[in-house]
Amino acid sequence: MIIEKTALSGCFIVNFNTRTDARGGFTRTYDGTVFAKAGLATALDHTAEVTNPNAFTLRGMHYQAQPEPEAKLVRCLHGSAYDVAVDLRPRSATRGQWIGVTLYEDDGKAFYIGEGFAHGYLTLCANTTLSYHLFTPYHAELQRGFRYDDPTIAIQWPAKPALIGERDLAWPKFVPSVP
Repeated sequence: MIIEKTALSGCFIVNFNTRTDARGGFTRTYDGTVFAKAGLATALDHTAEVTNPNAFTLRGMHYQAQPEPEAKLVRCLHGSAYDVAVDLRPRSATRGQWIGVTLYEDDGKAFYIGEGFAHGYLTLCANTTLSYHLFTPYHAELQRGFRYDDPTIAIQWPAKPALIGERDLAWPKFVPSVP
């Protein structure tokens, strides 16, 4: 497992090593020791999978507010998605900046999104499934979000979303002073 820094401190690309033989392959998708050495969260709280039957489905931009912001590791199990993180950390030099990573099934990588970032994605093909490892307990009352198309953030999505949930359409614009 190799962990690469990105342009935003707190977000990383995690590259997996797959061992293969006549039986197939084995991939370690989480290693607490490797994560700890890289300064990433290690206390895995829960995992989830999200299925998206339609291409160009957009989910986001979501985050969990203080006092328990969440960190997550996102991996594409089937299909492909453009995964985005936006820095919301109040004292960060990159606050309000975003990074996008395209994840494909079988590409051997995942996107680690640290605490204090909003997250969203756009599926790039039908039948896309993403896996999440979440390092913070879920608290419905702390769930927040902002519009995926907010001009303050100006995320450059690779395609126009065709399907967006009502909740995501109802999020307010980004508020720079509120994490």
